Amino acid sequence: MSEARAAAVGSAINGLWNPQAVADPYPGYERVRALGEGGVLEAQFPDWQALFLTGHAACSAVLRSPAALSGNGMQNLSSEASEGVRLLRSMMLFHNGQSHQRLRGLVSAAFTPRVVEEQRELVRSLLNTLLDDLAARGGGDMVADLSNPLPARVIMGMLGLGGDDEARFVGWTQSVAELIGGMNQSPELMARIDADAREMRAFFQDLAEELRAHPQPGLLSAMSAAQDSTAQHGGERLSGDELLSNAVLLLAAGHETTSNLIPGGLLELSRQPDAWAALVEHPRHPNVADELLRVVSPVQFDGRTLGADVSVGERRLPGGILAQLMLGAANRDPEVFADPDRIDWQRPNSGRHLAFAAGPHYCLGASLARLEISETFAAIATRFPRLRVTDPHPPFKPNPVLRGVQRLDVAVG
Repeated sequence: MSEARAAAVGSAINGLWNPQAVADPYPGYERVRALGEGGVLEAQFPDWQALFLTGHAACSAVLRSPAALSGNGMQNLSSEASEGVRLLRSMMLFHNGQSHQRLRGLVSAAFTPRVVEEQRELVRSLLNTLLDDLAARGGGDMVADLSNPLPARVIMGMLGLGGDDEARFVGWTQSVAELIGGMNQSPELMARIDADAREMRAFFQDLAEELRAHPQPGLLSAMSAAQDSTAQHGGERLSGDELLSNAVLLLAAGHETTSNLIPGGLLELSRQPDAWAALVEHPRHPNVADELLRVVSPVQFDGRTLGADVSVGERRLPGGILAQLMLGAANRDPEVFADPDRIDWQRPNSGRHLAFAAGPHYCLGASLARLEISETFAAIATRFPRLRVTDPHPPFKPNPVLRGVQRLDVAVG
């Protein structure tokens, strides 16, 4: 690699983690795409190397490959790891193969399409209440007043958690999001995350014991009683750490991504008035959720360690290397999505987005997220056709991986 190219690659890669890029990362993605070939850029530095995947085909192939390992050995860390790392270690997100299949099977057994569909009336009821409050005030902050409470109350209801602890649960999900997606983890941040992890451990351990003794409706009670029918000796329950970690994962995943998608979608629509007008005219278009997921991409990055070579078309990605999957770039790949920055409710292939990943780690809550997104935007477009974002350049959370608006002020007309 020439010195000039090495400098260009280094500048493009380092630019991805620039805090100023979170508000608009897409020009940075295009710089990386332009330097790569076939949607893949190999970056070699003195002490590390990695593949940066901007192409939809490359990201999709890696996500679906059994040779692509999630977690980078997270589950093998010593038991003396920090409370935050200990919390992550038992999450199915960071397991592979049989270990992942076992955890996912135990959790998915309590997460059925019927249970998800039963949430529709709850979502509509919550939306009516929250939007009534916005209407009475003439507007507000769509993060604090809508996108934080709505998915939090839905997933808490599904888990069987009480509404009295909503603020605490939302705070915990922020800590989990910062732990999973934060790039600059200061000692102060890690101390707060560890303190929150200790609180979560104590809360869920006590609750799991109570639910096993006295089962109640909800996912958490079902998970507490879940049996792995494939295990020997009559079945195997989730261990204490596994129950805690995966309950927290469902709580955080069920809240954080949808909470970020709602204001992110409204911000994008404020910049594309034709798309907003089309939504107002047809608020229940079946493509709304997938097109917004594609354009907003609440999970911008994912990572896999290639345990063996992975084929992408005629190209072979070498085993033993880290692949950084730039999902936000893949979801706007011009080779797959024509005019990719534009919201187009008629786009025939919106559902090919990778916002929920793909392959063995495909998001368990995808159907719930689609339900919440569709109902939310239908309700907003119907109730507030003249909604206006009053700050076109709102602040973003300092998290380039789980990207989201921190505050979005609107007037509802």
